[in-house]
Amino acid sequence: MDRGNQTRVTEFLLLGLSGKPDQEEILFGMFLWIYLVTIIGNFLIIFAISCDSHLHTPMYFFLANLSCVDICFSSVTVPKMLVNHILGSKSISYVECMIQIYFFITFINMDGFLLSVMAYDRYVAICSPLHYTMIMRPKLCVFLVAISWIITNLHALLHTLLMVQLTFCYNNAVHHFFCDPYPILKLSCSDTFINDLIVFTVGGLVFLTPFTCIIVSYVYIFSNVLKLPSVHGIRKALSTCGSHITVVSLFYGAILGIYMRPSSSYSVQDTVATVIFTVVTPLVNPFIYSLRNRDMKGALRKLIIRF
Repeated sequence: MDRGNQTRVTEFLLLGLSGKPDQEEILFGMFLWIYLVTIIGNFLIIFAISCDSHLHTPMYFFLANLSCVDICFSSVTVPKMLVNHILGSKSISYVECMIQIYFFITFINMDGFLLSVMAYDRYVAICSPLHYTMIMRPKLCVFLVAISWIITNLHALLHTLLMVQLTFCYNNAVHHFFCDPYPILKLSCSDTFINDLIVFTVGGLVFLTPFTCIIVSYVYIFSNVLKLPSVHGIRKALSTCGSHITVVSLFYGAILGIYMRPSSSYSVQDTVATVIFTVVTPLVNPFIYSLRNRDMKGALRKLIIRF
């Protein structure tokens, strides 16, 4: 490429999910409603767990952290899109974009780590119930969450530092409603080989390690549950995992199809899939965990009555 014709990009244009004004109005209303419900629903989960002493257990400690991450995850992407629509703008500064990428990577990986920790918690509860309180001590729970935060932040920092080394030229139009790393990489006029390599090696390790832990945990859970003598016992054991399996399937199902391939193969159609784990998953998590959980429904009922 001719270096003399390059103009360094100082901002990006977020084109959104649709280029048609009438559809943008509908999407704005839908995203605003989803964001408000996501914030309220996840805050209710956190408050219910905090106010009910019966829910001060490892499983609900991890669930409260997951709700906190989901609030942050949604707040990284959706508010900017809503503000831009109100102001009639599509721009996001280069610095804002890099910050958005950093926190996007942090929270998406944090979701995966928390889901894997929750799977381990269910494994201990079902396969070693007599040793559960001894294994899942408060110090271990705090350590698992803390180490997850450290790993995900370091991973996000690595990708962001590599991203800022790239040169972006005349093309600054992003076919998305936020700064997704893959569409941004496609806009670079620099060689992105190192970035793609890190995505497949370090990124793959950080992303697939929790997923592998979830699979292994459920292999052990199902192998132990199937040994139970009664159907009622099997149903009772699996009922504690149903909500978690639903969230894991929704979250990983969308992500594996998008980010486990080169950035050059990213298409506009993939933006629809990203909506599932960036917007839909944080929205449905409170409903999945509350509607399928008797203790959670009881705690939410007490919280609503109190206020």
